[in-house]
Amino acid sequence: KMSSGAADLRQRKKQNCTESDKMAPEERNKENSKLGRSPKYMLIQRFAKLFFGCLAAVTSGMMYAVYLSTYHERKFWFSSRQELEREITFQGDSAIYYSFYKELLKAPSFERGVYELTHNNKTVSLKTINAVQQMTLYPELIASVLYQASGSEEVIEPVYFYIGIVFGLQGIYVTALFVTSWVMSGTWLAGMLTVAWFIINRTDTTRIDHSIPSRENWALPYFACQVAALTGYLKKNLNCSAEKFCYLLVSASTYTFVMMWEYSHYLLFVQAVSLFLLDSFALAQTEKVHEVYKIYLFSLFLGYLLQFENSALLVSPLLSLVAALMLSKCLQMNMKNGTFLSRLLKIMYIYLVLTITVTLNFLLKMFVPHKENEHLLKFIEVKLGLNTTKNFTMNWLLCQESLQAPSQDFFLRLTQSSLLPFYILVLIICLFSVTQVIFRRICGEPLKETVKLEDGRIGERPEIVYHVIHTILLGCLAMCLEGTKYLWTPYVCMLAAFGVCSPELWMTLFKWLRLKAVHPILLALILSMAVPTIIGFSLWKEFFPRIMTELSELQEFYDPDTVELMTWIKRQAPVAAVFAGSPQLMGVIKLCTGWMVSSLPLYNDDDLLKRNENIYQIYSKRSAEDIYKILTSYKANFLIIEDSICNEVGPVRGCRVKDLLDIANGHVVCEEGDSYAYSKYGRFCHEIKMNYSPYVNYFTRVYWNRSYFVYRINTVISFQS
Repeated sequence: KMSSGAADLRQRKKQNCTESDKMAPEERNKENSKLGRSPKYMLIQRFAKLFFGCLAAVTSGMMYAVYLSTYHERKFWFSSRQELEREITFQGDSAIYYSFYKELLKAPSFERGVYELTHNNKTVSLKTINAVQQMTLYPELIASVLYQASGSEEVIEPVYFYIGIVFGLQGIYVTALFVTSWVMSGTWLAGMLTVAWFIINRTDTTRIDHSIPSRENWALPYFACQVAALTGYLKKNLNCSAEKFCYLLVSASTYTFVMMWEYSHYLLFVQAVSLFLLDSFALAQTEKVHEVYKIYLFSLFLGYLLQFENSALLVSPLLSLVAALMLSKCLQMNMKNGTFLSRLLKIMYIYLVLTITVTLNFLLKMFVPHKENEHLLKFIEVKLGLNTTKNFTMNWLLCQESLQAPSQDFFLRLTQSSLLPFYILVLIICLFSVTQVIFRRICGEPLKETVKLEDGRIGERPEIVYHVIHTILLGCLAMCLEGTKYLWTPYVCMLAAFGVCSPELWMTLFKWLRLKAVHPILLALILSMAVPTIIGFSLWKEFFPRIMTELSELQEFYDPDTVELMTWIKRQAPVAAVFAGSPQLMGVIKLCTGWMVSSLPLYNDDDLLKRNENIYQIYSKRSAEDIYKILTSYKANFLIIEDSICNEVGPVRGCRVKDLLDIANGHVVCEEGDSYAYSKYGRFCHEIKMNYSPYVNYFTRVYWNRSYFVYRINTVISFQS
């Protein structure tokens, strides 16, 4: 029976562009004549609503971008800093991304700059890398082209242009969320509330404070635009021009998203699962859903070609799922309706798709050469308790805060801003309504062509069902890994704001409660205005003073020890020198000085992961000779010891770098429930500071301050005491 409903939807889809365009104006004219309104009056009213809504959306995005820029200036005193001090604010992988942007601008031509990045042998010693492919440097390519093509060299400094683009994209991100909630609820009041919750919960909605050049800060705004367009595309009774516009926007934003972030296909996989479930219960037009699947295939194919034949896209679960869905659709279409095999396929549709997906993914991984993200699979095994390991890299990843389960503080912050309670309320109402709709579909009741306010059936709107499923799946990810909360929380803001501003949601609730004392439609309309207004005033009263205090406070960010170290390297170190140390520090050295390093803070390459583990041995209990052999194998000339790592006092024992190294090296002895580090050698980073043999035979201290100790690695070893 559900399959016959799906067939009806497919038939209606073919007539949609013609009939809806013809019938909609006639129906509106009849309704307007009943209400005593002229078509001209209604046209002006709709235009005014659209104009002020778009104005509010664009203004919200621009104000958020200005807010981020002002906050960044107050936090780092950016305008009053020298170039070196500004660059030090980029930490870890952010420093690497920005360093390649600098190199592109310094190149004699754009073509030469791209060639040097794709054949880069001046960053990591003894290694030639395709930096564009390995580090997804397409944002930097675009930024450098825009900077040079717009003639901005004489107007604005490169660093301001770069962070300005990122802040501008964050403004687009907020605007897209605004539009999504507006499209779903029908009122731009929901968009205003979405933006308010997003900014108030900025700690949990974005990583822009911690890492401006990170790939997700470039990519997620495009995903938000894709979600906004997809929301409009899934709506019923959409006219042809609006449907085509939404389709084109979904296509363009999906492809751009794939190009901007190496992990984009995982997030699109979650979205594809949401659409698959939506289609499986015949709650959306099948043709529309399959058009989105084709967009995925097109984006993956183009991404594979333009990302230097990126094999990770071929073995991605997204490709396997979409191929399985297309194959299952062909099997269903080729079976005659009413036959036993046809009915069996429809009953086992979900099982069939999952089986084909897993089989295809397994076969692709067998026949397509790939090394991408193997460490990710090992990490998942250990995270789920399916395996144990002493491997330093795996244990170090498991200790990262972003890969832990979210803390209680996260839920407390969302509750204090009233976001979590309203999200749960909206989610429960929508879930119950969707469950009712699915039960009706199983019983053979067709979906209504047009859902009216008095029907109280919010679960029949396909775009609502999609967002409910999508936020649940993203929420499951966020409950496992705190780092994925940045994918979930923005859509929590959007769904909660839509719900409290939607008369349909309140009407659905009142239908269940069977209100008789008050007219339910009138009460729904009142609450859809009153509740968000009350929430808005309470948020304004409590959080607006805090935001203004943030912008007025001058924060102090100054790292004189790192500035002194970079200054010494630029003045004293040979141009051909290679530095060894922690990957995070190596990223800053590469950016600030341009000198070659032995490792980078990147975790998508097995060779770099092995390098990082080997060079971290400078904080282990290994002999001077062992460390010397490791460093010289990478042609390192200088070694930098960081006091903060050597004398680290972490909040969780067993997660400090030196503890993880002791476990990996077998230097931990367990006695009566307690663990002790034991080795016949002292900890290298401590022993080398004592300046006695054999350490002075291999290493000569050439510079030090409160935080860093720099040693030259001797090429001629003297064994004099």
